[in-house]
Amino acid sequence: MTRTVLITGCSTGIGKNLAETLHGKGYKVIATARSEAKLASLGLVGIVTLPLDVTDNDSIAEAIQSIEQKGLSVDILINNAGYGAMGPLAEMPMDELEKQFATNVYGPVNMVRACLPMLRKSDQALIVNVGSVSGILVTPFSGAYCATKAALHALSDAFRMELAPFGIDVMTVMPGAIQSEFGNSAEASLARTLPEDSIYGWAKEGIEKRAQASQSNPTPTAEFVNKLVAQIEASNHKAEVAIGNGSTTFPLIARVIPTRLRDTLLKRTFGLNKKVSS
Repeated sequence: MTRTVLITGCSTGIGKNLAETLHGKGYKVIATARSEAKLASLGLVGIVTLPLDVTDNDSIAEAIQSIEQKGLSVDILINNAGYGAMGPLAEMPMDELEKQFATNVYGPVNMVRACLPMLRKSDQALIVNVGSVSGILVTPFSGAYCATKAALHALSDAFRMELAPFGIDVMTVMPGAIQSEFGNSAEASLARTLPEDSIYGWAKEGIEKRAQASQSNPTPTAEFVNKLVAQIEASNHKAEVAIGNGSTTFPLIARVIPTRLRDTLLKRTFGLNKKVSS
């Protein structure tokens, strides 16, 4: 029987490639994004496309209603939509902080709740939450983003245990550096998060370096997606899956290197190894 997959955040990068790959393997794919116009190329190849803002309950309800009206029922939910704004945490505008939590933390919870009735009807139900190594190894100038991914990992752990009695598997994916537009988007966010009179003006080079860190020797998107699809299709799903450059090294650093030494290394990497007078 053909399985139906609902994927969030399909306008570019991982989400778009994942939709195309699963469609090519015979899955019934529902690709979503805030702007349906950005999904036009997916629609042309027969993929179902829907507008969906994971932070808007009305948008979610409309998408679920549309899925049901099409006679479809979700077997696999992939929470891929994400938002990352970089910059010093002490100066992060509150609306930027809230937007990251709304998209990366509350969004996946909203989607699980909305899809739960359909997932409970499936005998092959699976939820895939796309986290990040940033939720394990916290780096300077990405504190808000790291916090949201750490929160998502914790929520995935809870969902995995709580939904097991209903036959619903939950997999947490922790990508490393993956080729995408994330770095450009993160660097563009500095125009909103880094004020002209920032007390970190002297560290701008380090801040920009962190914004583009995910695009330093990244794993090609297609390679990442193929490995993820293999995990989705495995007979026994792993609870946690690390894929991509740095996806195993960075968590190891977080676990093995003493905190003070880790801080010293990261401060040096991003230009924070200096004393600034007040």
